[in-house]
Amino acid sequence: MKIAIATKQDWSQVSGHAGQTRDWLIYECIPGQPIGEPQRIQLSKQQLPHHFQDNEPHPLHGVEIIVAASAGDGYLRHMEKWGAKVLLTGEQSPDAALKMILNGVALPETRFDITTTLCKLRDLFSSH
Repeated sequence: MKIAIATKQDWSQVSGHAGQTRDWLIYECIPGQPIGEPQRIQLSKQQLPHHFQDNEPHPLHGVEIIVAASAGDGYLRHMEKWGAKVLLTGEQSPDAALKMILNGVALPETRFDITTTLCKLRDLFSSH
């Protein structure tokens, strides 16, 4: 199973606003095997889901779970079309979030983020 975690630029914290996140950690999780080092992906502006037209391959295609601190409804619908489930969390550590998911532990709830409210307004007019 592939799990992608949206991160801030230093790769050490879970990022909010998944649709605008450029830096991602991609984990390939195989049952019964240790988790290896994540692949670091940096999306170009054209690859950001807010801009991406779904007319070519994307680095996040094939990911089954996406983890971020916030995401708008348009992003959630877009990722669902890609076959990915989006999990939102208040957990700041990518490693801790990954361990919780793999151990079946519920992720901490998200904190209030004004950008999520703004995204919801924008999503009312989104093509996704």
